[in-house]
Amino acid sequence: MIGVVGRASGVDQDIRRDHPFAAYGELPPQTVLYRYGDVRARMRVRLDEIHESIRLIREIKQGITQGPVLTRPTVVPAPGTWAFSAVEGWRGEIFYVVMAGEQGKIHRCKVRDPSFVNWPAIQWAVLGNIIPDFPLINKSFNLSYAGNDL
Repeated sequence: MIGVVGRASGVDQDIRRDHPFAAYGELPPQTVLYRYGDVRARMRVRLDEIHESIRLIREIKQGITQGPVLTRPTVVPAPGTWAFSAVEGWRGEIFYVVMAGEQGKIHRCKVRDPSFVNWPAIQWAVLGNIIPDFPLINKSFNLSYAGNDL
């Protein structure tokens, strides 16, 4: 499990902290963890992460400097060159693999969204609950049916 679902179940993993990108190396987020893995824990992770986001925004606002928003690439990748990256989305880790084609254009791109990883966990979350609880449990996972977390 990853993202909110994982952190609500005690999985201490956060791409922003574990593999910092952008400004997260200078401003690491405080990862929120709960251990019960139930609907309440998932709700609490979301609420605590809202407060953490507000804290990060306030810190960034104080220290932001002027500079370019867009830069041109300095190297054109050879066809067949590939790279991968991960970012922490609002549902969890989004993983990208990209392969370069002719003239540095994207030839192939594969994206793995957090819902793909978290769908199998629902079968364990509903054990011991009554059928009317399923919609609440399902929605607390807040998974994308189409894999469109992006």
